[in-house]
Amino acid sequence: MIKNKQILCFGEILWDNLPSGAVEGGAPMNVALHLSRFGISSSVASSIGNDKKGIGLIKFLEKSGLKTNLIQVHESLPTSEVLVFLDEHNTASYEICEPVAWDAIALTPELVNEAKTSSAIVFGSLASRNAISRNTLFKLLENDILKIMDVNLRPPYDTEANVKPLLEKSDIVKLNDEELIKITGWYKLSGNLEERIRSFSNLLKIETLIVTMGKNGAYVLHKNDLYHHKGFKVETEDSVGAGDAFLAGFLAAFFDGKDLNVALTEASAIGAFVASQPGATPHYTKEVIKRFTEV
Repeated sequence: MIKNKQILCFGEILWDNLPSGAVEGGAPMNVALHLSRFGISSSVASSIGNDKKGIGLIKFLEKSGLKTNLIQVHESLPTSEVLVFLDEHNTASYEICEPVAWDAIALTPELVNEAKTSSAIVFGSLASRNAISRNTLFKLLENDILKIMDVNLRPPYDTEANVKPLLEKSDIVKLNDEELIKITGWYKLSGNLEERIRSFSNLLKIETLIVTMGKNGAYVLHKNDLYHHKGFKVETEDSVGAGDAFLAGFLAAFFDGKDLNVALTEASAIGAFVASQPGATPHYTKEVIKRFTEV
């Protein structure tokens, strides 16, 4: 049972340089922004450079109604920028430079207090690629807090050494079907997708395992009960941030105590809408999402 609806999102904040131009991004920020739109109190812990790009991200956070008190400013490392490439299906791949400011998120008293008073922490594998941020994250994970891993494998940082220790601390794990195949291979697990979902969840004792499959929908395994949604068909503008939106939509419904089928439907709807729009955080209303679920 969660103690409140306050979620800490830890990790990268950056500019996604799409073919159409630069947009604000980073999975933790995207998740926090979508959560706030669903009425969930969320905060972002990250670091930016002391530069114009960093100022731009702060302004975006403020405009979006998110707090900026946990955004650190690094004096020597730059604000992160990522090159985004779209294939013929508008599915994104990424070139991520290092080192950047979010590689050095320090463990501050303010951040420690935020973790202690939050009900959950959302994190991914990317922000643990370097020692400072990795050590900070592991300290935060020592708290009695619901641990939610949004896997987000990004080569060349998608190694067993980087990802496994985080998975093995997580209560809720969200990943896509390709990531599931890769990771279950590390654990010598095989079988079809449903078999891998069950064996992986049982092996790591993951209470809730979420597997997205793009246009083919998503699965959720929760306490050994398997749920499936076939997905909503949309014309994909780009896939950037669709998974982040999906996770936020699921968590908002999950924390509201909604039926898991309802949570999965709402998550699929918001993920599909974001995929149909440019960038990771397009504006929308609950009415827009409701139209998806009523089709």
